[in-house]
Amino acid sequence: MTRKTLIVAGILCLALVVAILPFASACAPTAAPAPEDQQPKVLKVGMMNPTTGVAAEKGRVMTHANLDAIKYINDELGGVSGCLIEPLALDSTYDATKAVTIVKRFMDEGCLLFTTASSKEMSAAMTSANEAGFPGIACFSSPALYRPPQHIYGQTPDYGDDAIAFANFYLQNVWKGEGKPKFALHLLNNTTGYGARDAFRAKADELGIEIISTDEHAATTTSEMESLTRIKDLNPDVLYISSTPAPTAVIIKNARDLGIYPGVTIGCCHAGLTKALIDLGGADVVEGVYGTFPTVLWGDDVPGMAKMTEYCQNLHPDDVGNGDYMTSWAQSLIVAKILELAVQNAGYDALAAGDAAAWQAVETQGFHKLDNYNVGGLHGPVSYTPGDNRLDKSNLIYQIVDGELTKVSDWVEAPVIKYEEYDWFGQ
Repeated sequence: MTRKTLIVAGILCLALVVAILPFASACAPTAAPAPEDQQPKVLKVGMMNPTTGVAAEKGRVMTHANLDAIKYINDELGGVSGCLIEPLALDSTYDATKAVTIVKRFMDEGCLLFTTASSKEMSAAMTSANEAGFPGIACFSSPALYRPPQHIYGQTPDYGDDAIAFANFYLQNVWKGEGKPKFALHLLNNTTGYGARDAFRAKADELGIEIISTDEHAATTTSEMESLTRIKDLNPDVLYISSTPAPTAVIIKNARDLGIYPGVTIGCCHAGLTKALIDLGGADVVEGVYGTFPTVLWGDDVPGMAKMTEYCQNLHPDDVGNGDYMTSWAQSLIVAKILELAVQNAGYDALAAGDAAAWQAVETQGFHKLDNYNVGGLHGPVSYTPGDNRLDKSNLIYQIVDGELTKVSDWVEAPVIKYEEYDWFGQ
């Protein structure tokens, strides 16, 4: 080969390399976008809890549990049906106006469903949610949220169920007198209290109890001496409190100061009967108080206990032993199950837009397909029953003994009460 031929060949090779370089660079792994089918699929969920404000003793713990459980589901289980759950967690401050704004944001940002901690939050949010067909779950609920049933669901038995469960337990296990026992009601001035009020109004005669007084209090109350002085003069057999831990602690302290308790039997709804009540009231003050709660105790031998405890100890050790943590951990497991069912039955593409059609798919192919889901045994089995938007219908009765919650009953399943059939309901 001549020198001239070599030079020409070299020039041609150089030109070929220069021509190939842009294509080689474009195909380099670091520069190429991942194929569309390899992009992580995301399912957005709205989660609203009062992490600040007058109910923060509950909301902070519940937010921790919601997000810890989602982390567990995503990190250890790979999400649901190949999709990651993306939570949008917002603080309601236990404020009704803020709850309305938050639920609209959830809808605008493509969330497929939403959760709340309290019935108060949900009672504010449910009007716009029901109008849009946007499904929601209230961790703690009241009959007014889903009677008649629409698009809002109760995770656990509601405050009306609590009242009836406690009354039945009292009649069968505590009451030793003759005639009708006299119940005095002390109710938080929102749906937490009104759920119990409505249940007793519907079922007191059937149960064989007499409601002798109904008093209301605010979440910010610091003294109920006046109302309890009036109640003392009525000589009740039972003081039933449907409220959150802080005001419940105030009422029990005042009842002790007035000599009402010990003496009467005190019962609480599940919103108030938590570790926070013992911490706020003092173990000696709340000793002997009864109440309902929809979960098992920390440390009970159920399948879901070990993993929940592991995450709580590692991420939020101060929450260990708090029933609110367990309830909200279970809430996130239920959310994951609903989404799993919806993806399996409707397909991811039907959910991807996070719009009204997606909400309908989540509700009909997710919520409505729940059938005896176990929730790791942390609370009763979760099922959808047409005409009854309570997902778990089972409660336990507890008593505070030696500063600890002690189980004093087996699971009690609450029958559905069709409150909307009573003329006074909602008035």
